[in-house]
Amino acid sequence: MKFSLLSLVNYYLRLCFSRSGLRPYTTDIDSLTTIKCWISSALPNKNLTLKSQSSKPILLLIHGFGPLPIWQWHHQVGPLSQHFDLVVPELIFFGGSTTKSSSRSEFFQAESLVQLLDVLGLGERKDVNVVGTSYGGFVGYHVARLLGEERIKKVVIASSDLLKAEPDDKALLKRAGVESISDLLIPKEPDNMRILMEMALWRPPHFMPNFVLWDVIQEMYNDNIEQKMELIKGITIGNKDAFQLTPLPQEVLIVWGEHDQIFPLDKAHQMQKCLGETARLEVLKNTGHLPQAEDPTRFNEVLLNFLTAS
Repeated sequence: MKFSLLSLVNYYLRLCFSRSGLRPYTTDIDSLTTIKCWISSALPNKNLTLKSQSSKPILLLIHGFGPLPIWQWHHQVGPLSQHFDLVVPELIFFGGSTTKSSSRSEFFQAESLVQLLDVLGLGERKDVNVVGTSYGGFVGYHVARLLGEERIKKVVIASSDLLKAEPDDKALLKRAGVESISDLLIPKEPDNMRILMEMALWRPPHFMPNFVLWDVIQEMYNDNIEQKMELIKGITIGNKDAFQLTPLPQEVLIVWGEHDQIFPLDKAHQMQKCLGETARLEVLKNTGHLPQAEDPTRFNEVLLNFLTAS
């Protein structure tokens, strides 16, 4: 049996989620789609005779393209669970979430999360908040529009360029020195993995041996490759015929890393203007595309100050 350092880290991260009062839960949201998620133990759902044990508001935490949410949100679930009941899904074709549907857009991901909330017995709640990072921000925007201000109270969009267009993609490919977005987001060899880390992190590791990078690729990027490539092609943001950015009725916080090389900071300022007067921007210094990982203390502070303010 091959020893994997990443397997030990995965075990530790699942333990972090469990210690934050979360439990894994898998459910069919319809006849085609299965969603795996982590939910606060106090939350009810239609498949269990469990009544809500908490009066906390709900927080839907949506991960970005790449590793599972236990990797992307492990710094956040502890502090956030003190104030909210959490729903942390694995998006479709990430981890244990799958579908037989041919739909691949981020809008379909959002529709699936809306169905998930209904299955969890949260369809009537009017105190739901949404936080999404990167690709998860695309999804979160659609969730906010689908459910409206009657059900979604506040929205946080982190490191997520809702104004992304073809010239932005071309500029990203030039900065990264790769031929396609899938080459960057779905690395298949150590050199590509190094490029992704250099683009995503303001301070990437100075040295990472190939055997570690192969382990990362095998553990995090080696499943559902074809379907994930379809997800990238299915993104409607940037397609003028399929998507137009309009202001959200909810209060909106945009969080961005000062040195984001995937979605440069100037796009955050442009997006703030398009999202309207209710949108405010917080820039985290000395961070890149993953401020929640590079400066979790400051990220959590900004998040909680916004979400818990009356």
